[in-house]
Formats: sequence, C-alpha cells, structure tokens
Amino acid sequence: MAHHQHHEHLIAEVEDLYKPILSKSPQAIYIYLDDEHKTCNKKFSSLLGYKSVKEWVDNEFPLSDVLKKDRGKVIKAYVDASVEFNATTLNATWVTNKGENIKTEVTFTPFIHGNEVFVIHFLTVKK
Repeated sequence: MAHHQHHEHLIAEVEDLYKPILSKSPQAIYIYLDDEHKTCNKKFSSLLGYKSVKEWVDNEFPLSDVLKKDRGKVIKAYVDASVEFNATTLNATWVTNKGENIKTEVTFTPFIHGNEVFVIHFLTVKK
C-alpha cells in the first residue's frame, strides 16, 4: 500500500507542477502514470463528455475512451514514450460518453518525476 500512496503523492505533485500548462493551454491534455494515477485538464475531460476532471480520473478503463481500432497504436506510443523515452505524434480517434467520434492528433511526451516516468499527452482536435 505504501507504493500506491507514493504514486498518489506523485500525481498530486505533478498536477500542481503542471497546473499552469493544464489551465492555460488551448489543447486538451492528460498526464498518465498508470490507469489509477493520472490527471487531465478540463478541456480533455469535457471533450470526452465527462462532467469533471475527477470523473475522468475515476474511470478505471481510460483506454475505453479511444476508438477500438486505434488502441494498439496508442498503447505502442505510450510504451515508446515511457520505456524508450521516444516522443511520438500520431492520429487517434476518441469516443465521447455519447458515442461520438473525435479525430485528434496526439503528442506523447515522457518526463520523469520522483523516479517515475509519466507521459503527458497533448491533443489537437482535427477539423
């Protein structure tokens, strides 16, 4: 349980550290350590139809927000970023709570905080 509490502390620190980017960026953004330890900005949670950031954070299966055919490449880009430290940009389609598809370009960028590798994701909605 101590490891879990450590991650809770880290995500809180990261959220505080990146607050200016999360609040001021015109892009939808989420920061991800694992399925339990993640955060996003209001633009991201709203884009996907969540009522709040907390509602998205509480989602145990965040990959369900990605169109099924795009999940494999999203996972690969996350692994490339978190293991190989290779930033990647790709096209991915997200599915809102209402079942609407949103085409985006996503940039996956790794960073380290507290000896853990996080990946920050910047989404640009494609017109």
